[in-house]
Amino acid sequence: MARAQGARAQMALAFETTYGLAPAGGYTRMPFASTTLGSEQPLLNSELLGYGRDPLSPIKDAVTADGDVVVPLDANAFGFWLKAAFGEPTTTGSGPWTHEFRSGSWTLPSLAIETGMPEVPRFAMYAGCVVDQLSFQMQRAGLLTATALTIIGTPRWPPSSSVPPAPPLAAA
Repeated sequence: MARAQGARAQMALAFETTYGLAPAGGYTRMPFASTTLGSEQPLLNSELLGYGRDPLSPIKDAVTADGDVVVPLDANAFGFWLKAAFGEPTTTGSGPWTHEFRSGSWTLPSLAIETGMPEVPRFAMYAGCVVDQLSFQMQRAGLLTATALTIIGTPRWPPSSSVPPAPPLAAA
């Protein structure tokens, strides 16, 4: 059995036209330093009384998908994250273009994000992802990264007919 290496980890994203429905194509591979994006379904202890001394079995809580993604501040890929955080930019110019991002929109675009480790192989798709928080750490030396790009999404999809026939990273 293969062992996953971080150097081979991959991430691809695409903007959704319908919230929570991952598009069949148009995915872009994204550079990233680390990610904690994942889904979980916690168990809740039962608060019911009157069933004796033995505790009741825990019940399942809501399934959640969230996590942080650390990405480089580069000229090629960071525009995708700015669009996810602020919405579509206003673009002007004909040679060197000027993109202006403004905050305050009532609705933000949603993303489908797939993370993958080809050696295992393990590929996880998260649809309905929205950027919750974007922060930068500026320092005199070191790498320039967006250190806390917090993502909130819908849980990983179970296999169904809505899954793209060729997952974006598995085909790469």
